Formats: sequence, structure tokens, C-alpha cells
Amino acid sequence: MFKKAFRGMSLRSNPTYPVTEEKADNLPARTVARYAGTRCPEDVLSIPVLEQSPEQVARFKHQNRGQFLARQERWAELIEEVRSADRERVTTPAGMPISDLLLFGARADVVHAVEHALFDGTPPKDAPLLDGISAFEALLLEFPNDPVVALIVAMSHIDIAWAWRGAGWDATVPKPNRRAFSEHMQRANELLSPHCGVELDSPALASARCALFAGLQQAERRLADEYEDLIDLDPGHHRHMRAMGNHLLPRWFGSYQDLELEARRTAARTQDLWGHGGYAWVYFDAIAVDDEACALVDVEFFIDGLRDIIKTRPDQEMANLLASYCAVAIHHGMGANERADLNRVQIAECAKWLIRDHITEVYPLVWAHAAEGFDNNARITSIAWFAARGKADAMQAISEQFRDDIEAGLRVTFTANGPELHST
Repeated sequence: MFKKAFRGMSLRSNPTYPVTEEKADNLPARTVARYAGTRCPEDVLSIPVLEQSPEQVARFKHQNRGQFLARQERWAELIEEVRSADRERVTTPAGMPISDLLLFGARADVVHAVEHALFDGTPPKDAPLLDGISAFEALLLEFPNDPVVALIVAMSHIDIAWAWRGAGWDATVPKPNRRAFSEHMQRANELLSPHCGVELDSPALASARCALFAGLQQAERRLADEYEDLIDLDPGHHRHMRAMGNHLLPRWFGSYQDLELEARRTAARTQDLWGHGGYAWVYFDAIAVDDEACALVDVEFFIDGLRDIIKTRPDQEMANLLASYCAVAIHHGMGANERADLNRVQIAECAKWLIRDHITEVYPLVWAHAAEGFDNNARITSIAWFAARGKADAMQAISEQFRDDIEAGLRVTFTANGPELHST
């Protein structure tokens, strides 16, 4: 039944690094315009560029494993691998939980079929919107009360809910789409309610319960407590802290006072691991999308947090993430709020020491994702264009940090020990 339900379904090529719909043939003109009147960065910079970083290779490996086991209906194996990875807190080199990747791969066919059907906003009448999720629901009869199966089905409902809703403001979402969003979220809540992530020592379950907040009424009463439990279960995974900060914005379930309080509490609870980094992680996405949050952030504390993060995790995936955040993502919204702009400028200045002291190679997809504001709901239309844009942004940001040296006729070469200057 499961295989039949997926017949004819297609996958998006890269679920980890999505992008908006901009045509690939726009890139040359955009790049030429950006560098008009200057030397091309490739002529004055020499730095390794990895189209796929070790982290991306590891993520694809485990996503593909989950997808393969689901397609082969080898559920017992999948359940055991997810449970083991979750229990042992096994991660990729950059700290992504392997349990999350297996779960993502397992539901990818179901979710992407719905996303494909909803691509233009209104699905065709014969679109297979329920075939895949119905097959998943049947698994609950085969594995009753199994928390991993409940998690697979619930997360599929959550992803499908967001496919219906989109990322826009609630007032812009059509009523049928809002209704579908609510129904899928309610079903996910029913599936997860019997399973407690804390009692089962399962960050994957705790994370899924936090993902439900967007579809629940009066979620603000429980949000901080649920996220604190999740972060305590898995303090090394920074995405939990980032998600909490975003959900604490007034546009969702919190207030700016809540955001500041929880950022400081998180920094205190995770100090042994992240130093002041917990404060920066909670604000990381919030200040990139909200001017008032950016205006109110303790910018010195935030920058201290960035320094502690790179000290804790000096790998190139993290260096590219933080550098692209400071050089690209933090500029979004510049000009709308004077106080926020003052803080943005100080955070943007951190790109200088992050690039000079920590970058030794470029991961284009990380930089391209930063240009999208780390929006996981944006769509990929061309991986090649996405990577090319990320590379262009990275090279421009790096060359900007060495402008005086380049104008003096020097060439910048990045080595394992950092940048070196040579006469051209």
C-alpha cells in the first residue's frame, strides 16, 4: 500500500537549502552589476570553494538513508535507527541530530508530493494530497503506541500544514488553506500528546512538540517551558534555541521582554557548553527578521556570544554560518529603524574578524541560505544558481574585508592557517 501511494511522486532536489524562484539566467547581469567598476573577486582572491561541505554530504547521507528505508517499507530498521540516534544524541560533524535527518528522509516523499501539488497555491482536483499521509496513518495500526512511528506521521502532518499555509501573515492566507493548516496541526497534536519527550529522554519528540505551537491556541502559556525542556535535553543543537527566539517574537507567542528574559536564562543554563553563545542563539533569527528585537538586543552581549560560539565550534561550517549571517543576513531590513540599524552595523562589523581569523574555505550553499534569511520554506528552482549566488555573496564579502590590500595591488590567498597577502 505504501509503495503504491507514492507512485509518480517527485522530490525537490535539495530539501536542506531551499531558495526563492529567481531565474538562473539573471545571475550574470546581477553579478556584473555588483562588481561594476571593480576587479572581479576571483582575480584577487584565492580560497577553496566547496560546492558540498562535509556537513552537507553527511546530511544527504542520513536523509537518503531514511528515505530508502521508508521506500522499502523497512520500518522496524528505521524505527530502531531513529531511536538509537536520538537516544545516543548522534550528530553530523556540525551538530545536526541524525535522528532528525532520518525522520526527514522518511517523510520526504509524502511531504514533497503535497508541496508539489500546492506549488501554485491551488491544487488540481486530482492531486494526490492524501494518498501518502493515508499510507502513513495505516502504519499506526501496524506499530501501535510506537513513539517513533507517531513522530514520523505527526511531523508529516506538520510539514503538510505549513505547505498549505505558507510563510505569509495570517491575514493573507486563504480560509481553505488556514483550515487545512489547522486540521493537520490538530492531527499532529493528537498523535504526539501520548508521548512525552522528557519522560522518554527524546529530543526528537520534544522538538516536534515545540513545532506544534504555531497551530495551537494559547501556546504562549507553555512555550517557554517546553523549549527549556528541549534545550536541556539537547543543549548542543543550536536550532532549538534559534526556534525558541523566533517563537518568542510578538508576531507569534511572546513579547520582547520574554525574548530578552529567555535569552539570558538560556545563556546561563548553557554557559558550560556555549559560554555567552546561548544569548546569541536565541536572538540569532529573531533580530534578523524583527526591527524592534534588533533595536532592543544587548549588542555587546550578543557579540560576546558570537565569539564564544566560534570558540566552542571552530569548524568551517560554523565559521561560514556566522560570517554569512554578519555579512549578509543581518543587513535585511536596514534603514527601517535607526536604533536597529546601529546594532546591525556593529554586528555586521563582526564579519571582519570572522573572515580574517576563522574562514579558510567557502561553503556557497550556506551563504546563499543566509541571503534568504535562513527561510526553510523558500523554494529551490536551481541548485546551480543557488550555489552561484552564494559564492558571489561570499567572494564579495571576503574581498570587502581586504579592500585596502586589494587596492594596493595585493592578492589574498587563504590557507589552512588563514589569509596570506602576495604581490600580483
